[in-house]
Amino acid sequence: MLRLENISKAFPQRGIVLDNLNLETGIGDSIAITGPSGSGKTTLMNIIGALDRPDSGDIKFKGNSILKLSPNELSGYRNRNIGFVFQDHLLLNHLTIKENVLLPLLAEKISEEEYSNFEKYCDTLMERVGISGLKDKFPFQVSGGEAQRATIVRALIRKPSLLLADEPTGSLDSKNAENLGRLLVELNREFKIALIIATHSEDMALRMALHLKLDEGKLKV
Repeated sequence: MLRLENISKAFPQRGIVLDNLNLETGIGDSIAITGPSGSGKTTLMNIIGALDRPDSGDIKFKGNSILKLSPNELSGYRNRNIGFVFQDHLLLNHLTIKENVLLPLLAEKISEEEYSNFEKYCDTLMERVGISGLKDKFPFQVSGGEAQRATIVRALIRKPSLLLADEPTGSLDSKNAENLGRLLVELNREFKIALIIATHSEDMALRMALHLKLDEGKLKV
């Protein structure tokens, strides 16, 4: 489904971060990427998610290079195919939890009927992850674990093919981190969505089907 081919990326002050790196993921795969701070995990996740461009190499989604897309086409590609979960929930405090979840729908024009269907899907997802009673609350009224569950629902609302989670448990206590890790694995299996997680947590990494380590710009088993 998604293939990274000979990806390289360097920064003036850091030098080479990714060095002819290759990665392939298919439908329903689950991959953990670990490595020390500064190893390039976030840079790699941003490139996978089309938030950043490599210096060289190619990224192919279902056989087509996404690097050839225009900025508008790339934005549409991200919105339709990729869900993001970051260490910080990035929810907007002036919107309710449900309004935050539905926010990605505003990036593209959809009909009232489509929006209504997404609202129903939102309710289903919120019930599935255990936060159905929080839809009218604001982010500052819920716990960190609940906020992260809301970001997972937001990431899944467009039914993406790929879910990217960059240190999703980094700001949570051990109990909430364990619960969130279990939830991500369950959703990966239920929805057959490819899941790539960048994490410092060995426990989280062991939950994935494949554990790769980013070392000297390359991914190693």
